[in-house]
Amino acid sequence: MKPYLRIGGLLGMLLILAGCTTPIGATKVSPQQAYEHLHQNALNSGQPSAEALRVLNRYNLRQAFASQPDATLAKLQAVACTDDRRDVLYALAELNYWNAGRISRSVKPGVARHAPDSYFAAAIYAYLYLEGASQEALPNPFDIRYRVAADFYNRGLALSLIVNTNARVELAGGPRQTPPGVVSVDYTQPGMAWDLSVIKEFYSADEFVVRGLSTRNRDSGLGAPLIAVAGQSGNFAEPLRAPATVFLRVNGNVRDWSAGRLTASLELYATFDATQVVVNGRKVPLQTDTTAPIALWLNDSPVWQLGLAQFFNGQRLAKSGLRRSQPYTPGRIPVVFVHGTASSPVWWAEMWNTLRADPVLRERCQFWAYNYASGNPITYTAGLLRNDLLGEIHQLDPDGKDPALQHMVIIGHSQGGLLAKLTAIDTGDQLWQLISKTNFDALNLDPKTRGLLYSNFFFKPLPCVSRVVFIATPHRGSYRNTQFVQRFLNRFIDMPGEVLEASASLFKLGDTVQLPMGIRNEVPSSLNGMATDNPFLLKLAEIPVAAPIKANSIIAIQGNDQPPKGSDGVVTYTSAHVDYAESEFIVRSGHSCQGNPATIEEVRRILLEDLAAAGKFPTGKQ
Repeated sequence: MKPYLRIGGLLGMLLILAGCTTPIGATKVSPQQAYEHLHQNALNSGQPSAEALRVLNRYNLRQAFASQPDATLAKLQAVACTDDRRDVLYALAELNYWNAGRISRSVKPGVARHAPDSYFAAAIYAYLYLEGASQEALPNPFDIRYRVAADFYNRGLALSLIVNTNARVELAGGPRQTPPGVVSVDYTQPGMAWDLSVIKEFYSADEFVVRGLSTRNRDSGLGAPLIAVAGQSGNFAEPLRAPATVFLRVNGNVRDWSAGRLTASLELYATFDATQVVVNGRKVPLQTDTTAPIALWLNDSPVWQLGLAQFFNGQRLAKSGLRRSQPYTPGRIPVVFVHGTASSPVWWAEMWNTLRADPVLRERCQFWAYNYASGNPITYTAGLLRNDLLGEIHQLDPDGKDPALQHMVIIGHSQGGLLAKLTAIDTGDQLWQLISKTNFDALNLDPKTRGLLYSNFFFKPLPCVSRVVFIATPHRGSYRNTQFVQRFLNRFIDMPGEVLEASASLFKLGDTVQLPMGIRNEVPSSLNGMATDNPFLLKLAEIPVAAPIKANSIIAIQGNDQPPKGSDGVVTYTSAHVDYAESEFIVRSGHSCQGNPATIEEVRRILLEDLAAAGKFPTGKQ
């Protein structure tokens, strides 16, 4: 009896287990697991979605697809030529994308690696699902397939154009062999105002992960976001990197495709010039990425080597000059960022990233940066900045046809704010009178010496500047900048020859000039210029910007102090405050507040108001 008892017990246990796990049922899982299950597709899990499998089941092709995906997709293409339902097109988009991934991972000898063509086919099917003609209405935008199909289109298009492991993209027309048939592709640039001869190459932005910036700014839509890399140009021989988008427009249907009559156009758009396209009379937004180009530029840019090193080494490490973050576009107002002491343009990256994401600013402004040796005397650097701004305008617009270049906004942090101010004031002879009662024109000087001294003591507002923005600017000096600090650091600062010549010229004038005590026996650096007892700086603080130029001030205060108390750890409120500012904004931060979200938002507000005042967009458009 014992064997029968054991068999009976075993059967009983099997019956119990069968009662616990039925062939069909539902299992309670966590919210995250449930979401992942409901939204599983070939993009995020490597497995087709339930929506694509539903189509395979309808035509009894699910098992066939598992064993013979290429042949099954050919059969489903034939079905699409007779079955006009859009869900067949969606399934073909996803299944071709999945199959392209399978092919790209295959290492079997003799397997044809046509993954790019399958990705291209996925993009075409997704386009036909989203925008193609059909007896069915266009997809409901709330349908999950609508949103995912846009991703299949964007990613399929990008992956179909990549030609190497570095994510470089090749844009060209001609016949394209895809699994369903040949597609005739025409390559055009309807939204590219830039001179394409300056573009060296393109990269797919989606293949890069950004680090270091607080946000990655992307606008949703159709198209593959690109990073356009211009050839080396300008003072720094650095390749510019700017955002662009390539859009694939399909002309025809699946029946045309099978017959070899399908045509398509590959269209290139500059992100700063176009944010949408028109398809069948409807406006369709372009997918854009304005952060990846900034991050890729800073990935290996020599600008990281500047800052403190250039503070000590003057012009020997790198040239001073303007850096344009994008190709010049007429009609856009230049916004020029000027860094502070022992700093470099990289400190503006967070602000650039945020401001360029604003659709109005992106359309109406172009962002530049000024790099300089921050140990040099402030008035000397101001002369270089002024000359470089005027030189850039003359180079870009020699005939003066672009009024936007005459509406420039200069934004300066710390010492950069002082440089910005020196583009916007009329000092007359007030600075010269601080050291001499002799009329400057009466001095017997050689032309070179006269020019050097004049550029350091006499300033008039630049006609191209319409607004200056001061950020944590020491108008009356920094209390941290003690005489000990000045004497110690000045020993290591290597001045340019022009500065030494100008100082020597002053010393030769003898009793004609009476230099301040602190600089009688040494060449003054920017540290001397920002001392709280420097008479030149204190005189500059009294001089307002010249009309009609506007000024705005952003002042950092640490902790809970209220003006006039408080400081940012380097500059006190009373030093940063100026009565003539159109607005004054307090940000709770330390001295390096350029990346503070409150600072960035205030700069955005100022720029939008400036554009409204210039008539560049209706007042109140935010």
